[in-house]
Amino acid sequence: MLAVRGRDAGPAREPPFLPSVRIIFRQAPFGVSRSPGSWLTLMLLCVVIVPTIGVVWFMRQAVDNERLAGRQKLAEAYHAHLAGLRSRLEENWNRRDPATPPARTAGEAASRFASLVRSGAADAVVVLDPSGAPLYPDTATPPETSSTSPAWREAEALELKSPAAAAAAFGRIARDADDVDTRARALQAQARSLLRSGDRAAALTVLTAILDDTRLAPAIDPQGRLVVPNAGLLALELARELQPDGVSAIRARLRADAVDYEHARLPAPQRRFLLRELQRLDPDATVAALLAAEDLAAAYLAADEQPARDTALRLSALPDLWQSVADGGGTILLHRAEALPGRLSTVLGPTGLPDDVRLEFVAPGHETGDALVSLPAGALLPGWRLALVVPDLRRFEAAADARAVSYAWIAALVVLTIVVFASLAWGLVRRQTALTRLRNDLVANVTHELKTPLASMRLLVDTLLQSTTPDPQTTREYLQLIATENLRLSRLIGNFLTFSRIERNKYSFDFHDVPAGEIVTAAAAAVRDKMQAPGCRFEVDAAPDLPRIPADADALATALINLLDNAWKYSGADKAITLTARADVGTVRFAVRDNGIGLSPRDTRRIFRRFVQVHRTPHAGGGGVGLGLSIVEFIVTAHRGTVQVESAPDRGSTFTIAIPVAASSP
Repeated sequence: MLAVRGRDAGPAREPPFLPSVRIIFRQAPFGVSRSPGSWLTLMLLCVVIVPTIGVVWFMRQAVDNERLAGRQKLAEAYHAHLAGLRSRLEENWNRRDPATPPARTAGEAASRFASLVRSGAADAVVVLDPSGAPLYPDTATPPETSSTSPAWREAEALELKSPAAAAAAFGRIARDADDVDTRARALQAQARSLLRSGDRAAALTVLTAILDDTRLAPAIDPQGRLVVPNAGLLALELARELQPDGVSAIRARLRADAVDYEHARLPAPQRRFLLRELQRLDPDATVAALLAAEDLAAAYLAADEQPARDTALRLSALPDLWQSVADGGGTILLHRAEALPGRLSTVLGPTGLPDDVRLEFVAPGHETGDALVSLPAGALLPGWRLALVVPDLRRFEAAADARAVSYAWIAALVVLTIVVFASLAWGLVRRQTALTRLRNDLVANVTHELKTPLASMRLLVDTLLQSTTPDPQTTREYLQLIATENLRLSRLIGNFLTFSRIERNKYSFDFHDVPAGEIVTAAAAAVRDKMQAPGCRFEVDAAPDLPRIPADADALATALINLLDNAWKYSGADKAITLTARADVGTVRFAVRDNGIGLSPRDTRRIFRRFVQVHRTPHAGGGGVGLGLSIVEFIVTAHRGTVQVESAPDRGSTFTIAIPVAASSP
């Protein structure tokens, strides 16, 4: 191990003016210029973003226009088909029911009412007589009739005083009656009296007899209502309590009478009441449908509506209820708004449209929504519109989608071209800016760094020349200072020349397999004089028998010298610098360790950049232009090696160079 230690006798004697000289000529070098301004980046971003936005916008417009054109063509193709459907709807609507003569009796009107409702031709029906008055549902109240016989009046008088005696009296009237109306009314009054007397079983027996006597079927009460259905409802209530087994039979009889529009001549109000009671006691879909139709027709008549006289659909006085006429005006068909589209579809029949295209009937005041095409429904449906709706237009927009894809590719290529050219322009501008900045920094740094040693040497020489009787010791010290500045100047010029050759790709290496120890010896010898300065401890620790490495010995020694020079400059007054060399798994590792001011983590990531100086030290030996470590990295990379740094603030630094050993080495 080679060890070189500086003298410990203290600093050499200096002339009085020397500190001032050091203060003047050890100023910090000029800083590195800033990177290209944000204005350049902003300008290039605008060059890319603005055309890109324009291209994307035009592409979207083109795609939208293609889709619109495709949809327009599709609408034109379906327009004629929709017009044909409208004509067929009008034709089918006008002949949907053959003309029939007007109903003349309530039975005929009730039968027609039930037939049209059950067939689904309408939600409700109003049948008119030849004069235009409602025949069914009938709204006229028949004149009230009552028995005026003495026996009847006597029975009615007993009903309040003695219900049992009244029941017996009404029973005698029923037995002696010659007409069915009197007999039926008397039996009904007898049952009522028995209920008042509390004999519910006897009352049920009388009511059952009324239901079983077929001769009483046409009997009516004083209000014009059939007696048998009312008696049946009362019998049903009693049977649920007294004879549950007979409930189903009574209910079946009542249901048959309620839904029988052919034979049971029930007045419309009584029929509605009977249907409602049956629905309450035992819900049934058929009963519910007929009850809804009866209620709707009654509400229509109660609204004092003037019926239309043509087959076109008209809005009635009731909300969402449409009316039309059939049978030459003898029948008014009533349609709920929600049921009318389905009824119209039934009248129209098959549309011949694809499965994914549907026909909609749009009522007045409603929007057609996303209809592909719509037309007025014509005179048949004033205010209505026929609309064709395609829930999924993508199948019909295949061609537009294909063109949209081509537009997207064209837009992508245009945008990519813009980005590529902008990137090239940005790189070119950055390169030119970097070159300009590099030239300015180089000129500024070179001027400053060359001026400092030259001015120092000139001052020392002028001082010697002005001395009439120079002191030999002082003269020698000045000459040593001049030699030091001259050596510094030579190294600066050498770094500048090396950097210039590197930048111009003119730097060449002469590789040979050389012993690694020779490179360590050469680097140590080059800095020996500097390392012998007072307060400096310099050690060289090279392992014996280091392998040979393929290297340019002078270049690799220059790299180590630059690291040693930095270690000397950035250490304090008490310097401890070590140069080591070790063989390690196919490489030779050269390390330069110092006890200097160290580096922060941020500085260690940028220390090898050109013109980067992370410290401005006021102590002797400072200065430089920030090229040394960049030259080290260039030389090491050319040797297929690596250079690393381990450092911490105020704890020194260790720079390690790893170079592969020669293939011929053991």
